[in-house]
Amino acid sequence: MDARPGLGSAAVPLAVRMRPARLDEVAGQRHLLGPGSPLVSLARDDGRPPSAVSVILWGPPGTGKTTLAQAIARQSGRRFVELSAITAGVRDVREVMERALADRDLYGSSTVLFLDEIHRFTKAQQDALLPGVENGWVILIAATTENPSFSVISPLLSRSLLLTLEPLSDDDLGVLVDRALVDPRGLAAAVQLDPGAREAIIRLASGDARRALTALEAAAQSATTESTGDAPAVVTAEIVAAAVDRALLRYDKNGDEHYDVISAFIKSIRGSDPDAALHYLARMIEAGEDPRFIARRVIISAAEDIGLADPQALPIAVAAAQAVQLIGMPEGRIPLAEAVVYLATAPKSNAAYVGIDEAITDVRAGRIGRVPAPLRDAHYPGAKRLGHGAGYAYPHDDPIGVVAQQHLPDAVAGREYYRPTERGSERGIGARLAKLRAIIRGARDRRG
Repeated sequence: MDARPGLGSAAVPLAVRMRPARLDEVAGQRHLLGPGSPLVSLARDDGRPPSAVSVILWGPPGTGKTTLAQAIARQSGRRFVELSAITAGVRDVREVMERALADRDLYGSSTVLFLDEIHRFTKAQQDALLPGVENGWVILIAATTENPSFSVISPLLSRSLLLTLEPLSDDDLGVLVDRALVDPRGLAAAVQLDPGAREAIIRLASGDARRALTALEAAAQSATTESTGDAPAVVTAEIVAAAVDRALLRYDKNGDEHYDVISAFIKSIRGSDPDAALHYLARMIEAGEDPRFIARRVIISAAEDIGLADPQALPIAVAAAQAVQLIGMPEGRIPLAEAVVYLATAPKSNAAYVGIDEAITDVRAGRIGRVPAPLRDAHYPGAKRLGHGAGYAYPHDDPIGVVAQQHLPDAVAGREYYRPTERGSERGIGARLAKLRAIIRGARDRRG
């Protein structure tokens, strides 16, 4: 074990040593920690009685669920008990409840019960929490990475506040890394971090504080092992890559590489190359790109490049985006990959995309014209006197459901914005559309 300050506490992980003792030390989650917020009220230590409401914290791993629970207990002076739904059962829950009730009645003390991964508790196990929560024997702070609406029983949800945690921003992660470098609880300035290494750690963490501090600790240990002399070891980007066994990707979320990779990703889908599309998807995921950004681009690709050549492409892309929101990462990579492969191998058509842009061009150029009289609204008083709706042919009254009728204004009559391709489902759409247009245009032909 290294004797230098900050490196002799390796038996306790850096992420644990650096847990804040107070809420004002917590990085990130500013939307939950404003003045008068439920969490701040729970941790109140200003002489006023703290809040006793139970809360459920929902968010991705490494966003501070355990940290918030411990900080609330410490700051408010409450007893802290932690149970994991993986190992605890109904008996463990009841023992905590009984001890909490006794402490309250005998000593006037309050207990915070932190229950990690509550989504793993069965209905019966969650039912065991209800008496203690309802009667205030414990203040329950439950944590989950899954949507509580599907994994937590309704009675417990109704007795608790549901608070959603967000992945930490790069700035938040930077605060944690910088603090851990110099804090006596952390590395105590035993190592130095060059800018490239700091950027790599933040990027690899992908919004996860625990992952950032674990990577920092591993890199610091590697750097000190290789260093000689009394000067602080320097952690470089190469040391970070070796320590966490991840190749460093040149990927600036706001720079050229970001735009180059997403461009190559979209063009690979458009080019029907699923292998290349998956490669660029993997690069974005590993670089810590926001999965919601990726999902939005997939949806746009489905509408722009596949269109009606495969009408299922857009629903699949939207479903993948919803799945990412629901389950988070890293599991979200799976529905994203499924949608990407589907889109890349689907027949392609940009006919709808081209059609709407051509229609917008006409409108912007002033080629508008009045809505044909039969199509105008005839429901308000005086409309019929103006001739609105006169001569409108109701398609459902026709045996084939299509009638000869002009729908476009005279200024653009005869324009064809949508021109289906011969690929995929659009082959059938094109044949049907030709027949529809022939019937519809019969009205104009007769007028001509």
